[in-house]
Amino acid sequence: MAIFSVQANPTDARSWLDLARRVEAAGFDALLAGDHPGHGASPFVALAAAAAVTSTLGLGSYVAHAGVREPILLATDVATLDLLSGGRARLGLGAGHTPAEWRAVGRERPDVAARVRRCVAVAEAVRDLLAGHEVTVDTPELVARSARLTQPPVGPRVPLTMGTANSTLLRWAGAYADVVGLTGFGRTLADGHAHDVRWRADQLDAQLAHVAAGATGRAEAPALEALVQHVAVTDDAEAAAAATAADTGLTVAELLATPFVLIGTPDEIVAAVAAHRRRWGVTRFVVRADAVGPLGPLLPRLAGAR
Repeated sequence: MAIFSVQANPTDARSWLDLARRVEAAGFDALLAGDHPGHGASPFVALAAAAAVTSTLGLGSYVAHAGVREPILLATDVATLDLLSGGRARLGLGAGHTPAEWRAVGRERPDVAARVRRCVAVAEAVRDLLAGHEVTVDTPELVARSARLTQPPVGPRVPLTMGTANSTLLRWAGAYADVVGLTGFGRTLADGHAHDVRWRADQLDAQLAHVAAGATGRAEAPALEALVQHVAVTDDAEAAAAATAADTGLTVAELLATPFVLIGTPDEIVAAVAAHRRRWGVTRFVVRADAVGPLGPLLPRLAGAR
């Protein structure tokens, strides 16, 4: 079964709450909010508002910025969202990449290795806090002393997604996450926001090899989820894909073969989702808000794509 969620961020209350209702009514699995402190709305405040107008929709960060958020504050936000939503909270974590977000808290962005170490430390601390454990950590990347939640989540557990294309984080996610969020991101570009992409088949194979290595010995491997950057329901997939192919340096054929875009007729998109499951084991997809209208009517078919 293919599972689809929607990532979005609010710009005003009315449209955000309307989106939450539409996403739930269409049958999407979850509404997810990005996390760029200072450059957008707080994900957990926005998701708590969405919880008030929905009843079954999952609600989560995609992804919370482990580089600048402290575990006790992050765990408190997640547990509060779980409380207010009746156990529907999700937690997505990532290492972060935008230099301005570190400067805003008085630090310079660390190198990749240090960002990865920090992300793992935060993920482990938050996971333990949400499980009811007391956490003490004292490392160069993270310090926490006798941290504990007095208001734990109300559900049995909060699912954890690690969003990344980094090899070390992919292995950690393979070992410990519920969902591996495949971003396909490569090097961060000069603006601090955009990225090169790692979308070719051999690059995705390499990423999944890291996940598989981390998952060795697990009773149940994590689910694989792709962050879809472009959705277009069209009778001319090649024309619709041309601009994105040019921007990413891929051929149109390479682009249409990746799970990071879904472009084509309804039949072609259903076939592509089935192919991604067979080829890579990807069964979950996160799309942007502008895909709700085009994909909503296809969800029953996409759920059964094989």
